[in-house]
Order: sequence, then structure tokens, then C-alpha cells
Amino acid sequence: MDVRAVVEFAAVTRGLSLLLQAVFNAVIPDHDADAFRPPRTEEPLCWDPAVEWLLGGLSHWDAEHFLFIAERGYLYEHNFAFFPLLPVVLRGLAETLLWPLSSWLSVRGRLLLAVALGNSALFLLSAVALYALSRAVLQDRRLALLSSLLYCVTPANVFMTAGYSESLFAALTFGGLFLLEKGFTFRACLALSIATAARSNGLVNIGFLLYLPSLRAICQIRVYRTTTRGYSKVFHYVWAVVGVLLTALLGTAIIALPFCAFQYYGYRTFCTPSVSLERIPPALLSLAEVKGYRVPDENGPPPLWCMRPLPLLYSHIQDVYWDVGFLRYFELKQMPNFVLALPMAALGIMAAYAYFQANPEMCLRLGLWETGASKGLDKPTPGFFNSRVFVYVVHSTVLLVFGTLCMHVQVLTRFMASSSPVPFWISAHLLLLNEPLLHRRKTSNPNVQLQTHSRNGCRHTPLNPIIALLPHFKTCSPTTQSILGYFLCYWVLGLALHCNSLPWT
Repeated sequence: MDVRAVVEFAAVTRGLSLLLQAVFNAVIPDHDADAFRPPRTEEPLCWDPAVEWLLGGLSHWDAEHFLFIAERGYLYEHNFAFFPLLPVVLRGLAETLLWPLSSWLSVRGRLLLAVALGNSALFLLSAVALYALSRAVLQDRRLALLSSLLYCVTPANVFMTAGYSESLFAALTFGGLFLLEKGFTFRACLALSIATAARSNGLVNIGFLLYLPSLRAICQIRVYRTTTRGYSKVFHYVWAVVGVLLTALLGTAIIALPFCAFQYYGYRTFCTPSVSLERIPPALLSLAEVKGYRVPDENGPPPLWCMRPLPLLYSHIQDVYWDVGFLRYFELKQMPNFVLALPMAALGIMAAYAYFQANPEMCLRLGLWETGASKGLDKPTPGFFNSRVFVYVVHSTVLLVFGTLCMHVQVLTRFMASSSPVPFWISAHLLLLNEPLLHRRKTSNPNVQLQTHSRNGCRHTPLNPIIALLPHFKTCSPTTQSILGYFLCYWVLGLALHCNSLPWT
């Protein structure tokens, strides 16, 4: 029933998101932003204006890069900042499932339709994957359910709906981590490897691969210590260590392979090009000349980054085109962007602080064992403070610190919301801890009980507590008002601003 509730709520929020972006895009005039806008080189067909009117809000800002790559491939140098998995998925949908519409919709129109359908389906998968991961890690059904329902109204909603790779990355990451938690290491590596083909920060997931198998090896060694003797014990110890090392080496190689292959493709494209300018459509070549975009040219000199000892195109693009670097964003004029990122940063800080306060000794031992615990780590205490959550809090904190110090800080909201379950776990934990209407006991006001009577007289909480809380928002605790207010405001504001080319996170 819980999975069904998550799927239904995710489907409802996806439908509302598509509807609202169409309404906002029709009512609010588009801002003339200085963003990537390639010319249309294909004649529109009869249904293209209608699709553009309904779904055009999904194609703004970075979404235009993904759509351009799906249609034209990697033509401009800065296109390589966007990893290839989402464009491949969109073009695959356009050329297979949506191919019957090719007489009425151009490639561009089918790609927009693929964004709406594909990201909606991927979001549903990511919500289910998050619920499964939350059940496995938290060992608390109510907390897992509430976390997944909060994810359905994520503050990064518009990026989960528009032509961005966040939904795809979240589905693969949460699914891969669930497989890793269940001990399916090879399948987890494949899922996390594919996630790296969607976003570069998939490389950070290597940390889970190094940590969780090591945790299992320590548990095995503790068992061997009491059940085996002599040379057999030494053999088991050595085998456990060798298993961890092999898993770390092979798993790291598998997860990092898409990133390395993509960088090699970029190197071959620009450092040893085989394309002449005559083969590039004139309109696209003209845009490159006006904007200063670099295109591959077999007759021209290679760019300077090709001469570096480690010629990484991705690092070059982040440095030159987006001015990404350590503390580069710490300027007074960027203060509004820091304010936009503050709520997500606050959740990350609260999660790390609360977890350390609850488990100081375990954190100092890197979560590898519990002090004085004789039962091992197989049966952790249910809830946010159990030992299995440790590595996720560390991962979330690493993302928070890196995103604050080395990235455009406003992207922190979607950066963390699509990569880590911790913002939703800590939000659900705070709601269950501070909201009387979610407690099984009665509240002081009998007129605002969320609990209802079943036919046998037992009390039960409605299946979707988020929807049940909204009519009583004014009587909710300040914590509930803050969390739900943040999630819902960013959920709606993101659609209104981003879908009209206005600045957002």
C-alpha cells in the first residue's frame, strides 16, 4: 500500500507540474535571458506549434543544451558540460515510441514530448527507488513513506520535470544504492555507472562502493572471530580483505568508466578533429561566430587545454565558460543566490549536526561499529539516527561543502535533492518529531485530528499525511509550516520562474 501511495502521489504531482508550467508559460511573458538559444534548422510541422505552446516551458536554460545535443550531437565545445545519457534517452524515445508522430511533429517537437513523458516516468521510478532505499536503511516504514512523499513535492521540482537529467540521475542513484544495500554489488555498480553517464557527480557514489562492502567485511570478520579457529580464521580474514579490495578496484573502474570515456570522446572531437567547417550547417556556424563558441575544425589549431598533462575538457568548460572554482562565487552580488540555496543548506547542516549529536562516538569510529554493541550492525535501531545512515550523512555533507565552496551556489537545491536522500530523511524526521497531528496520540485540539476511525474501531493515519496536513496548515507546528512551506513554495515558484527564462536555482 505504501508503494502505491508513493506512485499515485508522484503521478499527481507530475501531472500538476506539467499543467502549471503550461499555464505559467502562457500567462507570464518569457524573459529575454542571455542563455543558449540555437537557431531552428528544421521546418516545423503541423503539430509543432501546439507542442511548443504546451511544453515549451520545459526547454529553457540548460534544457536547451540537452535538446540540442539530442537533435544535433555535440557540436559546440561547451555542450560537453552536459553528459550524454539524457540526450540518448530522449532521442531514443523520439525515434522509437514517438516515431509514429513524425508526420506531424518534427524532431524538436518529439523531443519536447519525450521530455514530458520520459522525465515523468523516471520521476516515478526515482520515488519508488527512494522508498525502497529508505525502508532498507531507516528500518522505519512511516519515516520511509513520509520521506518519499516529501520527495514528490521536492523543492527541485522544475528540474525533475523540465529537460534536465535530475530525474534520470536520481532514479539510477537511489536504485543503485538500494541494490548496494541489499548486497547486489555488481548490479549496483552497473546502475551507478550508468548514473555517471548522466551527471559528473555520479563519481562521488564511489564512496558508497568503498564503504558499504568494507562494512560487511568487518561484520564477517567479527563473526569469524567467534566461529572459526586456527588457520581457517586467518584464511577467512584474508579472503574478506581481498574481497573488499577487488570490489573497490573493479567497482571504481566500472563507475568511473562513463566519465573517462566521455572525456576521451571530447578530446578526440577537439584535439584530433575530423570535421571541417563546411559540414556544419551555416546557421549553427554563424551562431558560433557571433557567440564565440568553439567548434571542431580539422583545419584549425587545437585548443590550449589539449596541451595540458591531463586534458580534461569538463574541467576546462567549468573553468572558462561557467567560471566554476574554489570560492569564485563568494561575491556580494551573488548574495541573493546564497539566500535561495540557504534552505537546502540548512537541511544538510541540521542533518549532520543532529546525527553527530546523537552518535558522537560512532561518528568518530566512522560508523564501522557501535560502541559496546554485541549484536553487530545487522539490526540497527530504526529511524534517522541508526548506524546505516552514517555514510549517507557524510555523502550529503560532502555535496553540501563542495557545492557551497566550488559551484554556483544556487544549484545546491537540485544538486542535493537529486543526489542524496538525506534532505528528505531529515525533513520527515523533523515532521514526525515535532508535528502533533502526525502522532498516534491525540492532540490538544480534537477538531484537527488527522487520525480516523476504521470500522473495527481502531485508529489509523491517512495513507498520505502530506495531503492530510495541508487543510490544517495554520494549526501545524512551526517546524511543519517551515518545511512544507519551503517545499511547496519552491515547487511552484520554480515552475513559474524557470519556465519563463527567469533566474532560479
